[in-house]
Amino acid sequence: MYSFPPIAAAIGAAFTVVMTLTDVFSPVLGGTAAAAAIVVLTIIVRMALLPLSVAQVRGEKARMRLQPKMRELQRKHAKNRERLAREQQRLFADEGVSPLAGCLPMLAQTPVFITLYGLFISATIAGAPNALLTHTLGGVSLGATLTETLSAGLGADALVFVALLTLVAGTAWASRRFLTLPALAGSSGDAPAVPGAKLMSFLPYGTVAVASFVPLAAGVYLATTTAWTVAERLALRQLVTG
Repeated sequence: MYSFPPIAAAIGAAFTVVMTLTDVFSPVLGGTAAAAAIVVLTIIVRMALLPLSVAQVRGEKARMRLQPKMRELQRKHAKNRERLAREQQRLFADEGVSPLAGCLPMLAQTPVFITLYGLFISATIAGAPNALLTHTLGGVSLGATLTETLSAGLGADALVFVALLTLVAGTAWASRRFLTLPALAGSSGDAPAVPGAKLMSFLPYGTVAVASFVPLAAGVYLATTTAWTVAERLALRQLVTG
């Protein structure tokens, strides 16, 4: 997969960017420079995706405005789920609201994450040894995985992954606690006003599972982007008008 020319080119470009940032940070941060480079790269990506995040919040507010109509449709077609689904889709179409708008920032990041994952599982880049694999965080190679680390026993290296997963889990909890709107996801046994909203509210915890199996560098990306998501969404909800 990663030898496919377009993907290999993307990995090569990512290598250049991360190595350049690493060289910039090395005089100050030393061995953690590559990890810092990944954090900065993540922030750059998230800033580039800001228009999608704004659209996400606007769509969220639009769905909130439609909540009374959605509840009425649920009451009217409670015994006919197919009819309810059609009427909900029609309502969204008439109001120009996409129920999938909330997924756009996440979907847009997928190629970046796949590229970063490929970068840190590749032993060579353009035929040369992957120099990024010599960089560490807390003494653990950025290309190491939790499984590989645990196979060597519970030690200081494993604590690095524990700290990272704790951070990801904490931001996942904060995401569900502060970003999920009960009016959309449903509460107290009510059906969700937006189809699939309740399931979507648990998606942040999926990040913890993913971070458990990917290279440490990809875990750093996940920790950074999830923390950014919480802070960004809370800010945009105050700043963005419907």
